[in-house]
Amino acid sequence: MGPMSEGTVSLPWIVIRQDDSGNRYRVGRYATRAEAQKIADSLDDRGHKQVYWVERIGQNGDRGHN
Repeated sequence: MGPMSEGTVSLPWIVIRQDDSGNRYRVGRYATRAEAQKIADSLDDRGHKQVYWVERIGQNGDRGHN
C-alpha cells in the first residue's frame, strides 16, 4: 500500500509492573500512551505494593521523524 511499515511499531507503549522484590513484568502493549496510562492507573488503584508505569518501545531505525 504505502511506505508506512504498519504493524512494526503499532503498539509502542508498554505497561510494566514491578513487585516489591524488584522483579519487572510486561503487562501489555498499547497503541497510545493514554491507553497504556489508563491501564496502569486502574492497576495501581488496586492498592497492592506493586508499581506500574508506562514506557515507550524505541523504534529502531525510525529516528528521522517522530
